[in-house]
Amino acid sequence: MAKVTAVGQVFKCSICGNVVEVKVVGGGELVCCGKPMDLQK
Repeated sequence: MAKVTAVGQVFKCSICGNVVEVKVVGGGELVCCGKPMDLQK
């Protein structure tokens, strides 16, 4: 489970393919389609 820790991190949903780039760090974990999103490297 990858948590949001820095601006610029990119997360992708392994189910639907949605991609999110972090603009403001609020902590926590991004979830899409009922599952945690994957941190892209």
